[in-house]
Amino acid sequence: MPDEFIQEPGYISTQRNDWQGRPVPSLQPKKNTVLVSHGRPPWYAEDGARISDAFVIGVAGGSASGKTHVARQIVRRLGSIPTVIILSQVQFFIILGFIVLIFKDVQDSFYKYHNEEELKLAHANLLDFDHPDAIDMPLFASCLADLKACKQTNIPVYSFAEHQRLEETKYLYGATIIIAEGIMALTDPALRALYDLKIFVQCDSDLMLARRIKRDVKERRRDVGGILDQYLRYVKPSYDNFVRPSAAHADIIVPGSNNDVAIDLICTHVRQKLQERSNKFREQIAIPHRYISFPSGVSTPERRLEDLNLTILPQTRQVHGIFSILRDKSTSRQDFIFFTDRLSTLLVEYALQHLPYIPKTVTTPVGVQAHGKKLGARYICGVTILRSGGALERGFRRVINDVPVGSLLIQSDSKSGEALLLQVTLPIYVRHRHLADESYVFLLDAQIGTAAAAFMAIRILLDHGVKEDHIIFVTILVAREGGVSVLRRAFPGVKIVCGAVDDEMQEGWLEGYKGEGNPEGKGRKVWVMKPGMGQIGDRYYL
Repeated sequence: MPDEFIQEPGYISTQRNDWQGRPVPSLQPKKNTVLVSHGRPPWYAEDGARISDAFVIGVAGGSASGKTHVARQIVRRLGSIPTVIILSQVQFFIILGFIVLIFKDVQDSFYKYHNEEELKLAHANLLDFDHPDAIDMPLFASCLADLKACKQTNIPVYSFAEHQRLEETKYLYGATIIIAEGIMALTDPALRALYDLKIFVQCDSDLMLARRIKRDVKERRRDVGGILDQYLRYVKPSYDNFVRPSAAHADIIVPGSNNDVAIDLICTHVRQKLQERSNKFREQIAIPHRYISFPSGVSTPERRLEDLNLTILPQTRQVHGIFSILRDKSTSRQDFIFFTDRLSTLLVEYALQHLPYIPKTVTTPVGVQAHGKKLGARYICGVTILRSGGALERGFRRVINDVPVGSLLIQSDSKSGEALLLQVTLPIYVRHRHLADESYVFLLDAQIGTAAAAFMAIRILLDHGVKEDHIIFVTILVAREGGVSVLRRAFPGVKIVCGAVDDEMQEGWLEGYKGEGNPEGKGRKVWVMKPGMGQIGDRYYL
């Protein structure tokens, strides 16, 4: 029994059989190893291609009409939706589950860059920020289009203290739902074309003015005279000429108060659309020759080792000795860490062959020229798939010690077993598309079994603009009969460097973990690599 699971004494469960009629072991999850959270499910198919966009909601309405309140209530009612971004024309909010990060001190916006004359007007409160021309609509549409297409984007930062757009940007990625909120959200045709649902918040003008006075006096320390002057000079003409007419483009009009019924209807519609876009395929790729049909009607041809196009570490007696120690369940944690670090160092050294090299001539201490090579890659970085991928990070840093390393937290859903993206912390070379295009990324994970996490990690890098043939996947073990053949078919340009290849993926049944997200404790299928090394992340860190 692999040591990532514990079979409790005296436990009785229903006997299950696999596809060949063999008894399926019933497994118990280890205690204190399950992280329950709302993550992002796959947005791609087994061929690696994106199959669904983020769901985009446009919310428009007058100033102080209640747009932000409506957006927040939608997020609150959806509750279990993995990732929601509220993208405002003035500022944006990121909501992950129930965690809300609000950027207030330096408000992020799409106001245009101002020249010196406009700056003088802005500091004198004489610049009209309520006119459509004040907002960089093409940039707003471009950022929104990237997020909708499941790509990363970098949002400009606007300083109200300086009345100017700053050089810095804010990185955004991974939205399942995007709420674009602002007074001009429905005025621009390019923006409207990106929305899946268009909402206009209708509110009485007197109520909006009262709310604006109360807000500006309390939060912005402004006097009533200045508030009324700005309202009559800029806000009301903008509402009459641009904002209110845009209500004609809305799919639904929501009242600015007492709007619970409308918000419930909106959330029901959003849940239905997300359900239609969902995709589950881990079971199909775990043991692909059972589930996935091919044009020839035969089993996956890549089940042959030579067809998988793997870069396998030379199987020296030294490497065989290291694997014997790592596979042994009686190996102490101290020895496991030591030999994992040794093996990861060898793997990364061997993986360097996939980087470009250019000629270089040096002069030796005795004054003789020697012709050699140097790295030709402009940017190199590492990305670990947490938690087990972290076991390779020390070896990576020993070989390449001066490059940034990021991480991806990918775990299995407690009910379905599908991969869920929980956190993205990527190096700067990947976060900016113009740098990602020239970057080589070492993707680190301990093993490729079902390949569900590998699929998601590679798709994330491609969404950021990293070239497929610039991704070098370094792993300790690969299961020949697992998902690697489907992974190879989807991403043929990715280089996979591994220490050894195991033959079998055995199907098992994991008794459910009772907790948030799975209160009934329903079980699900799991797949175990054999002979394997057990749960490498647990053995390394716990």
